[in-house]
Amino acid sequence: MIKPTDIKALEGFRIWVRFSDGVEGEVDLSHLRKLGGVFESWDERAAFENTRISESGNYLWVGELDLCPDPLYQEITGITIPEAEIRSRQQMTHA
Repeated sequence: MIKPTDIKALEGFRIWVRFSDGVEGEVDLSHLRKLGGVFESWDERAAFENTRISESGNYLWVGELDLCPDPLYQEITGITIPEAEIRSRQQMTHA
């Protein structure tokens, strides 16, 4: 099962993420900040930088704001995590 393994806050509202299958990349989250509401906490740089991976595998920020990793994986790779897992199983059975 593909899970996030690392996350780092970058300049602006960008993050760098790595997944257990070796996929890594940067994702711009500025569109979320523009939504306001719970994302306003990111106006304090320390709040945005204080991110981690929760026990459930979501990206977590102060105030228990969390994001599912699946859309971020898809933004980086162009495929969903379930699609990547299926491809990986198929490659293993054809190897």
